[in-house]
Amino acid sequence: MTFFEAFFIAILQGATELFPVSSLGHAVIVPRLLNWSMDQKSLAFLPFLVVLHLGTAVALLIYFWREWFGFAKAVLGRSKAGKTERRVFLLICIATLPAVILGFALEHTLRGFFGSPVLAAVFLIVNGFVLFIGERMRKRAKGQKTVDKIGWKAALAIGACQALALIPGISRSGATMVGGLMAGLTHKDSARFSFLLATPVIAGAGVLEVPKLIGLCREGTEVHGGLIVMAGVVAGVTAYLTTALLMRYFKKHDIEALDPFAWYCWAAGAGVLLIMVI
Repeated sequence: MTFFEAFFIAILQGATELFPVSSLGHAVIVPRLLNWSMDQKSLAFLPFLVVLHLGTAVALLIYFWREWFGFAKAVLGRSKAGKTERRVFLLICIATLPAVILGFALEHTLRGFFGSPVLAAVFLIVNGFVLFIGERMRKRAKGQKTVDKIGWKAALAIGACQALALIPGISRSGATMVGGLMAGLTHKDSARFSFLLATPVIAGAGVLEVPKLIGLCREGTEVHGGLIVMAGVVAGVTAYLTTALLMRYFKKHDIEALDPFAWYCWAAGAGVLLIMVI
């Protein structure tokens, strides 16, 4: 992996993890599309992607530090107004469960998807339909709720949507935002809940994959620890800027705000299929 390849993928990951267009899908498609030397089937590729995700998680933790600080105080009983924070934290825990369970159960099966850009392109098109249909179904959701007003069943449903993103091409943020919209949240609140959900899921993946990457570095394989750390930092900076941009976007746009991303997914997925298949 060259410096340019790692730097480019880091920026791509930092942006597309939060834009509802699937960071994993892009990480699988772009290297093959540009004929890079990066081996997507190597043992180091998935841990490398996880390090990039960890950079994104740190960026989200910094951006939403007030919320996480509030959760910590509420859980420890040191917040006078901690009832709302405890409820939101509990909803985050509930929504995290499906991805954790399926991630453990299907780890080896899902790992095989990371070497198939054609499959990622197909699911990118599917992701476009998820976003587009989700916007239409949102009209059936009654009322406009804040995150602390949704129930545990709605949180579990949003978590199930998040689990779909274990497949490259399906966006984690897009799926959870659609789940939030269908639960009655505004675009801004569904994006906020989606971004808060990202931190525990990514941290869990890091606990599993980073030790594997460290082991590969010690074994003297073609894994460059310094390059990977640099890529994680770049991904984090990009993710922070992207979060600020998207939170402003969803605050100003609460009608069919996901449609532009659906159009992009259709165009990108179809374009990749035309290039690689035809």
